[in-house]
Amino acid sequence: MALTRRDIQVYLSYRFMMTLDLWIGVLDVIVYYFISETFEGAASADLGNAPSYFAFALVGIAVTVVIEATSVGVGSKIREEQLTGTLEALVAQPIKTTEMAVGLCGLPFAISTLRVAIYILLGAIAFGLDLSNTDWAGFVVMLVLISTAMSAIGIATAAVVLAIQRGQTVAGLAIFAMTLISGAFFPVSVLPDWLEAIGNLMPTKFAFDGFRSALFEGSGWEDDALMLLAFSVTAVPLAIWLFDRAMLLARRWGRLAQY
Repeated sequence: MALTRRDIQVYLSYRFMMTLDLWIGVLDVIVYYFISETFEGAASADLGNAPSYFAFALVGIAVTVVIEATSVGVGSKIREEQLTGTLEALVAQPIKTTEMAVGLCGLPFAISTLRVAIYILLGAIAFGLDLSNTDWAGFVVMLVLISTAMSAIGIATAAVVLAIQRGQTVAGLAIFAMTLISGAFFPVSVLPDWLEAIGNLMPTKFAFDGFRSALFEGSGWEDDALMLLAFSVTAVPLAIWLFDRAMLLARRWGRLAQY
């Protein structure tokens, strides 16, 4: 909690950048709304539970924000600690490696949750997004499980950054590829068969499908939630173990302040 409070206070101190960050996402929502209006009435691929392409893409934007924040964002945070010289001071505190790994996920989760709420409200108020069938309990459960599952990638990325002072860029590219082929902005059914098969296996696929089911259908999200829970139970402990090993090596090699 102390780590999360610290990171939030630092983030809020840069009000202009915070506002700009939120507005960039709002512009994405507006762009996809007008794209959907441009092709309204045209034949489209199966959008699943989404009532329109705009609804489909809006969930893609919102969930991608959560995925990127809780995965790439954690690795970037460790890199920032290295560059500003605060990582050594942080490690010297009476804090366990697990507590540090989880604490660094606090800010990305808080900010991504705020952004998701803004985008969904904007879609409903300004662009007529139908939320009459939304299962809000399922909405919250999916949001938490997506963040938890993707934080495993973030913690593992932080471990790589500790070991070699790089890695967040590669993780960003990997996350981009995962979201692209797993149904962020177009259905996986339009992909070539071999790529569709890969996309259906990505944990991000369950994130998009479950979130859309909770938001637009009000049911059917439970199976996707269980798949994300299974991924979290397996991947998060492994990622924390990697982070612990990387921290041990960084201390032994004197690399905590190296950048």
